[in-house]
Amino acid sequence: MKYSFIIFTLFYIISCGPVPHPPMTNQTSSTQDLYDGLEFDMPMVTEPVIPDLEKSIAEFGAVPDGITKNTEAFEATIQNVSAAGGGKVIVPRGMWLTGPITLKSNINLHLEAGALIIFTDDKDDYPIVETSFEGLNTFRCQSPINGRDLENIAITGSGTIDGNGGAWRMVKKEKMTEPQWKKLLKSGGVTSDDGKVWYPSEQFKRGAEFTANFNVPDPSQVNFEEIRDFLRPVMVSLINCKNVLLDGPTFQNSPAWNLHPLMCENVIIRNLSVRNPWYSQNGDGLDLESCKNVLIYDNTFDVGDDGICIKSGKDKDGRDRAVPTENVIIKNNIVYHGHGGFTVGSEMSSGVKNIHVSNCTFMGTDVGLRFKSTRGRGGVVENIYISNIDMIDIPTDPIRFNLFYGGQSPILEEDQEAAVADPEKEPVTEETPSFRDIYMKNIRAVRSGSAGYFQGLPEMKLKNIQIEDSYLEGKTGVSMIDANDITFKNVKIQSAEGYPLTLYNTTNFVSPGLELIASDATKGLLILGAESQNIDLTDSNIDPSAVKIDKKVNSESVKL
Repeated sequence: MKYSFIIFTLFYIISCGPVPHPPMTNQTSSTQDLYDGLEFDMPMVTEPVIPDLEKSIAEFGAVPDGITKNTEAFEATIQNVSAAGGGKVIVPRGMWLTGPITLKSNINLHLEAGALIIFTDDKDDYPIVETSFEGLNTFRCQSPINGRDLENIAITGSGTIDGNGGAWRMVKKEKMTEPQWKKLLKSGGVTSDDGKVWYPSEQFKRGAEFTANFNVPDPSQVNFEEIRDFLRPVMVSLINCKNVLLDGPTFQNSPAWNLHPLMCENVIIRNLSVRNPWYSQNGDGLDLESCKNVLIYDNTFDVGDDGICIKSGKDKDGRDRAVPTENVIIKNNIVYHGHGGFTVGSEMSSGVKNIHVSNCTFMGTDVGLRFKSTRGRGGVVENIYISNIDMIDIPTDPIRFNLFYGGQSPILEEDQEAAVADPEKEPVTEETPSFRDIYMKNIRAVRSGSAGYFQGLPEMKLKNIQIEDSYLEGKTGVSMIDANDITFKNVKIQSAEGYPLTLYNTTNFVSPGLELIASDATKGLLILGAESQNIDLTDSNIDPSAVKIDKKVNSESVKL
């Protein structure tokens, strides 16, 4: 296992390159600036109050050699500071190997410059605990950093926290070069029967074989202790905590998701660098789930899955929880590699509302603004306000709504097939997801695979999606399927191939100032679907001769 860690560290350094520095804090001159022009009422989020007491883990016997396990020293320091009423637990410069760190109320885990916390690869150090993962109630190994039912907690400083994720994760052959793959095989572990997937152990492989629902095994089918290796945790798990601050450190190389605040209130996440190898399965940066009153600003993300992701539980477990994610401000963030820059879903069964996203840059993320769900989820996503977003080199869509999400990566991997969209309407029930009242302005995307993709459900169309003062450029244009009450105001769409804009079963579409640019001037707007109606192009800049209306569409429903 030690050799496996060395191999993964090498892969990690090669794939990620140098540590990206987060934006400087002076991008936001004051916390008050974050609320300027906010579109919804939201209370001021205040920092946790931590007493002035400071204790170093070195005072309690910790050794910074990267070899000695310091689990007991961390625990003793936190206990001592907590017993005194709280304060800073100081992690000095050095390499501090440890097992899980369990936080307590009124504690600030503070990493000084040059401090590196490395979590051990000994799975026996991580007991199996009851928790939630991917929106479902389940059991996982204890998270490297964890806290539950706490108040006034913080992780601050300029050091680095490494989750030793290579000891936990499976790896797909297609995501590595041939020399990397050969080195990985020599480090140990086992492969899938077809030789296309590497597992850290036979136990992990058995766990994967029992898992039909993403990464959450069916408890009626498996003994969790027998697949401990498979139960890789999120790196930072904070559950039902109030007054939380994450400010300054680098969080990297997590076993699964990096940061996972769950059912927390009054949360500030700022000045972080969050990294994972691009090949890391489920290597999300931040998954904010069922949280309330949150500030996320001046961070950088370069990860293996979604960068900044908003969730609220999955299917019945999520609906029974009935705790939405609400009142969130996301500003001045950069996302490099990742499946999505800003994402909602697919686990959104408790609902998502009152989210402000602005002044963010996405460079090379598979998708820019990503909204995903599927039949069976339920939940309502509403009142989302997005502005001043710059995107470049997005290989798929800068804006993507997919209500037939089947768990696939935006760029399909070797073992994946695109989810099939069923055009037949199903009855609307509590299991029907709904996305509505989403407003975007000043969105700029260049060098994209497509200019955008919007797909609702036949029985629950996307509703009231407004985009204004934006430029969307891609190899192909924007596709809009099963959508209602759509406004494109002063939007320019440019495509190198085909129609810049295609509408299918779209109703109540207005387009003041809409401009479509194609390599073939005869191709502007394509309208399909018998349900398409009330398409108003009278105030647009579209040449009527470049509008093609399918014979199934009532021509009187289109105003040129």
